[in-house]
Amino acid sequence: MTTRLTLSEQFFRDQASHNASGGLSSVLNRFSLVARMLASEIMRAGFVGKLGYAGGTNVQGEDVRALDVISNDAVLQVFESIPMVAGIASEEMEDVHLLPGCENGKYVITVDPLDGSGNVDVAGQMGTIFGIYRRVTTNGKATLADFLQPGRDLVAAGYVLYGPCTMLVYSAGGPVNGFTLDRSIGTFFLTHPNLRIPEGEGSYSVNEANEGKWDTNTQAMVRAFRRQETTCGKRSARYAGALVGDFHRTLLKGGVYMYPGEAKKPEGKLRLLYENAPLAFVCEKAGGAATDGVRRILDIQPEKLHQRTPLYLGSKGDVEEAGRRLTGATQ
Repeated sequence: MTTRLTLSEQFFRDQASHNASGGLSSVLNRFSLVARMLASEIMRAGFVGKLGYAGGTNVQGEDVRALDVISNDAVLQVFESIPMVAGIASEEMEDVHLLPGCENGKYVITVDPLDGSGNVDVAGQMGTIFGIYRRVTTNGKATLADFLQPGRDLVAAGYVLYGPCTMLVYSAGGPVNGFTLDRSIGTFFLTHPNLRIPEGEGSYSVNEANEGKWDTNTQAMVRAFRRQETTCGKRSARYAGALVGDFHRTLLKGGVYMYPGEAKKPEGKLRLLYENAPLAFVCEKAGGAATDGVRRILDIQPEKLHQRTPLYLGSKGDVEEAGRRLTGATQ
C-alpha cells in the first residue's frame, strides 16, 4: 500500500522552507478545517433547508444565498482566535474584519468563502478561494494597507473544490500540490503533486451568453477559440459557472479561463483580492499565466477592497494569444 503525504505534513514542510516559526502552517491548517466544515455543510444543505436565498444583498449588490452566509461565518469562526492572523477581508463583507486580541498577528487573509454558490441548487461545483499576505504594518491593529497588496506579495494562496470529491490545492511559493479529502477519516492526502498546467491542449471557458456586451476585439478573440482558429491549438468549450471549477479543470487539462470586461463595465465581474490574485498566484506557480488582457494580474496594485478586473487565466500560450487578439494583433 502506498503511503501518501498528509496535508498537515506538507504544511510543515512549507513552513520549514520559509524559515518561519510555525505561523504559516497554522494558518494553512485552519483553511483545511474550513474546507472540511463547508464540505459537510454543502453535502447536507438540501436535507436541512439551507438551499436558496437568505434575503438581502452583499456589498456588490448580489443576492445572498443561505450558504454564502454560512460559509462566511465559518471562516470567521475558524480564525477568530488565531493569534497569527490580524484580520480578514471577505468578498461577503463590506469592510475588513479585525480579529480581537490578534493585533500582533503577522498575517492577513483574503477569502471568497463560497465561489459558485449559485450551483448549490443543481448539485454543481463550488469552491473556496484564499490568499495569505504578510502584514506591511508591524504592530497594532491591521490597516487597509495590509490588505491592499499586489498578488506578487502573497505568501501562499489556494482554493478548495467541492464536487464529487473535496480537493484543496495550494502553493506557498513553491510547487502547486493538490490534496483530496478522505471523508471516512477526515484527512487530506496528497494526490496531485507538483501540478504543471499543460500547453497546447485543453478547453476554453467563457460565458458566451455575454457576447453582445463585449467590444469587437473581445468578440473576435472568443470567436477564434470557438472556431478553432487559434495558433495555440484547437479548444473545446467548457463552462461550469463556478470559477474554481473551471480553473481546476484548466489547471489539470490546459487551456484558458476568460471573464472579459464589458463595453459598459470594462472592469468585469471578478474581484482582484478574493478571486483573481490568489488563483493567478497558483496558476503562475504551476507554469501558467494570468492577465487582465493587458497587465499581469499579480502586478496590479489594489486600490480598494472590492476592486474588479477582467481575467484571462491558464496556459501561457492561450493567455498570450488572447491578449494579442484583444489588442488586434493576431500574430
